[in-house]
Amino acid sequence: MDIATLLANTLSPDQPTLEDARQKLEHFGQENFPQYVLALCQCLIDEQSGNHIRHAAGLALKNTLTSKDAAVHDEQARRWLAVEEGIRRQIKERLLAALATPNKQASTAVAQSVAAIAAVELPAQQWTDLIPALLNNVQASNNDILKKATMMTLGFICEQVVDDALMDHSSDILTAVITGARKEEPSVEVRLESINALNNSLEFIKTHFERDGERNVIMQTVCEGTQSESVDVKVASFECLVRIMQQYYHLMSVYMEKALFGLTVAGMNDPEPNVALQAIEFWSTVCDDELEIRYELEQAEMNGNPSDVILYNFANQAVTEVVPVLLWLLTKQEEEEDEDEWNVSMAAATCLSLFAQCVQSNIVNLVVPFVSQNIQNEDWRFREAAVMAFGSILDGPDPIMLTTLVDEALSILITMMSDSVPNVRDTVAWTLGRVCEHISQAIKVDVYLDELVRAILRGLQDNPRIVGNCCWALMNLADQIGTPAGSSEPTGTLSRYFDSIIKALLQFTEQCTENESNCRTSAYEAMSSLINFSADDCIPLVQEVVLTILNRLEATIAMENQILNADDRADHNELQSSLLGVLTNSIRRLPKDISQVADRIMAVVLQLLTKASNQATTTEDALLLVSALTAVLDTDFARYADAFVPILYSALQNAQEYQLVSIALGNVGDIFRALGPNAVGYCREFMEVLVSSVSNPALHASVKPTILSCFGDIAMAVGDKFEPFVDITMSVLNQAVEMRAAVNPMDPEHVDYSNMMMESVVEAFVGIIQGMRSSPNLMGLQQYIPGIVQFIYSVGSSLIPTNDDLDRALVGLLGDIAEVFGPNAKMYLVHGWILEYLKQVKLRRQASKATKDTVRWAREMVRQACQ
Repeated sequence: MDIATLLANTLSPDQPTLEDARQKLEHFGQENFPQYVLALCQCLIDEQSGNHIRHAAGLALKNTLTSKDAAVHDEQARRWLAVEEGIRRQIKERLLAALATPNKQASTAVAQSVAAIAAVELPAQQWTDLIPALLNNVQASNNDILKKATMMTLGFICEQVVDDALMDHSSDILTAVITGARKEEPSVEVRLESINALNNSLEFIKTHFERDGERNVIMQTVCEGTQSESVDVKVASFECLVRIMQQYYHLMSVYMEKALFGLTVAGMNDPEPNVALQAIEFWSTVCDDELEIRYELEQAEMNGNPSDVILYNFANQAVTEVVPVLLWLLTKQEEEEDEDEWNVSMAAATCLSLFAQCVQSNIVNLVVPFVSQNIQNEDWRFREAAVMAFGSILDGPDPIMLTTLVDEALSILITMMSDSVPNVRDTVAWTLGRVCEHISQAIKVDVYLDELVRAILRGLQDNPRIVGNCCWALMNLADQIGTPAGSSEPTGTLSRYFDSIIKALLQFTEQCTENESNCRTSAYEAMSSLINFSADDCIPLVQEVVLTILNRLEATIAMENQILNADDRADHNELQSSLLGVLTNSIRRLPKDISQVADRIMAVVLQLLTKASNQATTTEDALLLVSALTAVLDTDFARYADAFVPILYSALQNAQEYQLVSIALGNVGDIFRALGPNAVGYCREFMEVLVSSVSNPALHASVKPTILSCFGDIAMAVGDKFEPFVDITMSVLNQAVEMRAAVNPMDPEHVDYSNMMMESVVEAFVGIIQGMRSSPNLMGLQQYIPGIVQFIYSVGSSLIPTNDDLDRALVGLLGDIAEVFGPNAKMYLVHGWILEYLKQVKLRRQASKATKDTVRWAREMVRQACQ
C-alpha cells in the first residue's frame, strides 16, 4: 500500500481502517525516517494529489518536527538533524518551490512545514539562506500567490523560532511585513497575510516596537487596516490590535487618545459580526490588562515593594461611550443560539462583566436605566438583554449599592423563570446564580427564599442549559448561605429545603440519559455542594444519598463491557467521576457513620481503579475519594492498604499525567499519617519512587514541591524507622536548595515557584526532625543542623523575595531545631543574625498574626536552648 493511500485512510470514518493506516505510517517513520519524510514531502507538493491527501501529508510532516512537550521536541530535532544533509536539502528546496502552489489548503500546509523545519534548523545555525530567500519572494516577485504564502510562512517562523536565531534579519522581516500590510498593497490576500504575519511576529519585534518611530509606522499600518473595505483585512487588523494591547499596554496611551478609542467603538458598531467581535475583544483585553495591573500594584503595595507598572485607567475613561454600545449589542441575540458558537451578544456580555469589575460602581448608573426600561419589554430580545446586563454587573460594584438593586429586582427575576421564551429563562437562571454567588445578602430568607428555591427546582424540569444554570445557582446558594463546611451546626438556613432539593436532583440524574450542556454533571456537583454545606439535621438524608450513589456506581461498573465507542467511554467516565465526587463529599460530611459502608465503598473503588486507565479522570476522582476515606478511618484504613498501595505505585510512576501524580502523592501522605509506624513496610518502595520522581525531567515541575513535602510526611509517620533514608533525603533536599541560586528575583513566576520549593524543603526538614525526636539516635541528625541553619539564613536573607508562608515555615523550623535539640544546638543558634532575622520577619508588612505568633514561640525556644 503506497503512502498516499495510507494518508487517505487516516481520514477514514472506519476506525479499524484509520488505526491500521496510523500504525503503518508510524512503523514507516520508525523504520526509515529519511525516506518517510521525503515521501510525505512528495505527497504534499504533488499537484495531482487530492486536497485531503496533501493536507494529511503536510500535517504528518509538521508533526514529525513539532511537539508541545519540550523533551519530545528535542528528540524530534535530533532525529531531523541526523538525516543526511542531501535529503534535507532536497525536502527544503521542494517545499520552498511549492509555496507557489495555487492550492490554498496545500499552501498553508507547506508554510507550516517550512516553519517547523526552520524552528529546528535556524537555532542550529543551518538553513542560513532561508530568510533571504523568503524576503526575495516578497520583494522581487510579482506572483501574488507566492507572496501571500511567503508572508504566511514568515509569520509562522516568527511565532515559532527562537528570537536569537532571527535577530540578524529582524529589520528586513519587519520591513517586508509592513510593506505588504500597507493600504497601498494592491492584493487584498497579500495584505491579509502580511497583517497576520505581523500579528504572529509581535513578540519577536519587541525591540523595534519599543522605538517610537518604528512603533508609529506599525500602529498606523494596523489602524489603516481596520478601515479596509475587505472584511477579512478589518478582522485581522482588529485581531492585531487586540494582541498589541495584550503585549504593549504600557505603550498605548498616546494611540488610545488619537485613534484606538474611536476606531474600536466604530468597529463594535460594524454590521459584520466578525469585525464587531474583535472590536469588543479589544475592550475585554483592556479590562483584563487593567485588572491584572491593579492586582499587581496592590500586591506590591502590600509587600512594600515598589512597582514601575503604569495603570492608565483606559476603561474608566471610555466607560460612558463603550457601555451604551455593549448594551445595544446585547439585543443582537440569535433565535437558536448554539452555546458553543461565540457571537456578538455573548462577547458584549463578557465585556460588560469585565467593565463592571474594572470600573466598579461607575458602571451602575449606566446600566440600571437600560434594565429598568427593558426588563418587561414585549420583545424577548430586550427582556433577555436587560436580565443579562443586570447579571453582568453583579461582580465589581459596591455590594451595598447592589444589594438595594437586587432587593428591588429579585421578585421580578423569580417570576421571569416562567417566561415563555427559553432564552430568557436561561439568562434569568444564570442571573439568579450570579445573585446567589455575589449578592446573597440581598436574599431575604423570610421574603424570597421559598419562591427562589421553588423557581430553581422548576428549572430542573426545563431544557439542559437552564438545568445547568439552576444547578449552578443551587451550588452558589449552598456555598453562601449554607452551613459552613466542616462545622457542626444543629440546623441551617437550607435544612428545610434539603430533602426536596436532593430528591429533585436525584430524580433528574436518574432520568437523564445524555449529559447535554453538562446538565447531569452540574446536577451532581450541586448535590455535592449541598451535602458539603449541610447542617447536622440533614445527616440522615446524606446517609440515604450515599447508598443511592453507591448503587449507581456499582451499576456503572457492571456496564463496562457494554461500552462500544470513544464517545460512550467519555460519557461513562464522566458519570463515574460525578458519582465519586458526591461520595467523596458525603464521606467528609459523615465521619462517624461512613465506617459502616467503608468495605463496600473500597470494594467499588478498587474495582474501578483496577479497570481504569491511569489517564482517566476517573482515576483521579477515585484517589480523591480514597484520600477522604483514609482521613476518616485513620488506623482502620490498614485493612485496605495492601490492596490499594500497588495501585498507588502505578499512579506515581505515570509521569505524563502529572495531575494524577500530584493527587497520588496526597494519598501517600494520607496513608502514612493514618497508619503511622504501621506504614513502615511500605516505606522503602515509596521512597524509591519518590527519589526517582524528583529527578525525572519528564515529570511536570509543579509536582516536585509536593514530593519534597511527602518526605516529611513519611518521616513524621514512621519516626526512627526513617533513619535508613535520612542520607538520601538530605541529599535530594540539598539539591533542591542549590537551585535557589539560579532564581531571577525579578521574575515573579520563578520566585513563586522557588518559594514553594523552599517551603516544601522546610516541611521535609521538620518532618525528619520531629519524627526522630524520640529516637535514641536523634543526635545522629546533629551533623545536618549546620547545613539546615545555613539554609534558613541563605533563604531568609537573600535578595529573592519570600512570602509570608515561607517566612513562617523558616521561623518554625528554627524553633523546632531549638526545641528538639535544646542545648546541643546552642553552638548553631548563638549567631547574632538569628535574633535579628526573627525581628525582621515580625516587622515585615506581609507578616500575619500566625507568623508573628510563630516568631514569638521560636524566639523563646532559641532563648531556652542558648541558656
